[in-house]
Amino acid sequence: MRIPIAVGSDPVEALAKARAARAADPAHPITLVFADGVHVLGKPIILTPEDSGGADAPLRLIAADGAKPVLSAGRKIEGFRLVDGRWETRVDGARFEQLWVNGRRAVPARSPNQGFFRIRSVTETDEGKRSLQSLVPEDNALACLRGLEPAELRHVQMLVYHKWDNTRRFIDSVEGNRILTGGQKMKPWNRIDGKSGLVLEHLASGLDEPGEWYLAPDGKLTYLPRSDEDPATAEVIAGGMEQLLLIRGTPENPVSHIEIRGLAFHHAGWTSPPGGFEPAQAAAPIGALIEADHVRSLAITDCEIAHSGIHGIWLRDGCRESRIEGCLLHDLGAGGIRIGSTVLGRDTGSITIDNCIIRDGGKLFPCAVGMWIGHSGDNIVTHNSISHFPYTGISVGWRWGYDTSEAKRNRIEFNHIHHIGNGLLSDMGGIYTLGPSEGTVLRHNRIHDITSWQYGGWGLYNDEGSTGILMENNVVYRTTTGGYHQHYGRENIIRNNIFAFARDHQLQFTRPEEHLSFTFTRNIVVWESGRLWSGGAGGRGRIESDHNLYFRGGGGEIEFFGKPFDQWRDAGQDRNSVVADPGFSNAAAGDFRIKDTETVSRIGFQPFDTQAAGVRGPVAWKAVAAGTPADWAR
Repeated sequence: MRIPIAVGSDPVEALAKARAARAADPAHPITLVFADGVHVLGKPIILTPEDSGGADAPLRLIAADGAKPVLSAGRKIEGFRLVDGRWETRVDGARFEQLWVNGRRAVPARSPNQGFFRIRSVTETDEGKRSLQSLVPEDNALACLRGLEPAELRHVQMLVYHKWDNTRRFIDSVEGNRILTGGQKMKPWNRIDGKSGLVLEHLASGLDEPGEWYLAPDGKLTYLPRSDEDPATAEVIAGGMEQLLLIRGTPENPVSHIEIRGLAFHHAGWTSPPGGFEPAQAAAPIGALIEADHVRSLAITDCEIAHSGIHGIWLRDGCRESRIEGCLLHDLGAGGIRIGSTVLGRDTGSITIDNCIIRDGGKLFPCAVGMWIGHSGDNIVTHNSISHFPYTGISVGWRWGYDTSEAKRNRIEFNHIHHIGNGLLSDMGGIYTLGPSEGTVLRHNRIHDITSWQYGGWGLYNDEGSTGILMENNVVYRTTTGGYHQHYGRENIIRNNIFAFARDHQLQFTRPEEHLSFTFTRNIVVWESGRLWSGGAGGRGRIESDHNLYFRGGGGEIEFFGKPFDQWRDAGQDRNSVVADPGFSNAAAGDFRIKDTETVSRIGFQPFDTQAAGVRGPVAWKAVAAGTPADWAR
């Protein structure tokens, strides 16, 4: 027996009925059934310990049979009229910074339309609690700002790409060829400099390409339509409140046994505060559309999280024994799914993320990550498709160096991670690890097309202090600066992987230390240009490398940290390794099946299914994962 409650126009009212039913009869499941259509939320749905169920009597928030209900924070914009090929209307009330037309994210009027302006130089002046930066971009960057009224200039936002991070600020003033902007002092390890890029957003003069929009300070909204859009029939939605569903337990009284299934969560917005967004790796301070603290046995299945200004789902503090399965997260202002905290001792772990599609993110926060695990252990991340993020696919750990970390025993397996970076940021990985992670396994992942702006487009990336990680049976190809990179760490194992077709160098080892940094064995490395190994102080770091197969298409000298193969062997490395063609079926097309295993058996390589990574299930679900961001109108 279950107690069904139909959800009408007010989900909060339905939740109150569920609480009354739970109090009257705690022994039976209670189900909130959402009908088809759009349910516009005036405030977030908040689940508390009084909503908890039991193992046999959970609280369920589900879609009605055959229905596709959408919970939306959006604000419908109407009254457009056509003026000189543009749509115009007036909007009252709170300002917004995201707009969707027929399910496609419209672009805030910007300059340039693609890529970014180069910054030539930056100077910084300390003004006590505030630091003033003076940015000199390339010559044509400021033409769009000259002649703006003060109110319009105050409305413009500058987005700066620098290394692995981004800064979003308002502009104080424009003086000659300089932009003046104030905020926190720049971090010495990641300053805005002559290698950074600049984009200007929310400016009227940038409204010059179909799909762009501009909201003037006086409330006039102008949209430059795409060719297939009609103001008489178009659905135009502005972003609303940031969060739609909050689950708030306490350490003493967690929320338990909650199931959320078949619901869509749309149009959560984000509005830049006066101070903008100061650089923070992985957009760590930004919240999520669905956010949970102190939860046990939470299941989020077959849901869609889309058209957001912030992260998708965050299981933050005190979340355990929960799962997210079969969910679609796309068109995200920041990242996809986050597990754990940046702070030790918050007791989140044993979370499973399986068979999800997470893609097309970092729209407002390019530094965000598809899947992020902080101080959290014993999590399982399997058979997901993660793609089209400007920074990193999966990030595991949150400790710089060898001090205490809780990111232990995480399993990252059978994930398809691709088209990461998009040439906007640097210092990224398909899978990125940080700090001691003993017992963590990265296995059977397919990683490709990792494209950085300058340095650091790696497939597998063990950053500062990465320790005790096993990486095996992964296939990594088409990266900017290497299939594998260890900055510094200890006792990591890289074995039985395929690394192919990196651009600058195939493998990289940056900082040698006295302890054993890693063991590299039974791997296949195939390439056509660039060095084999880079860094490692000329190979003087402590590593162990043997039983590997190397093949450079077209021939040419193979060097190990600048040493010929014979000298490298004389130093005790790769004595049982071979130089030979592994015999892939069609490596250039991404087919790394081995036609004849005789050659690879010489190094003890164990063939594995290189196509097994990615989502499982119906053909239609796999087709969604295989689509491109342009396919995502809904």
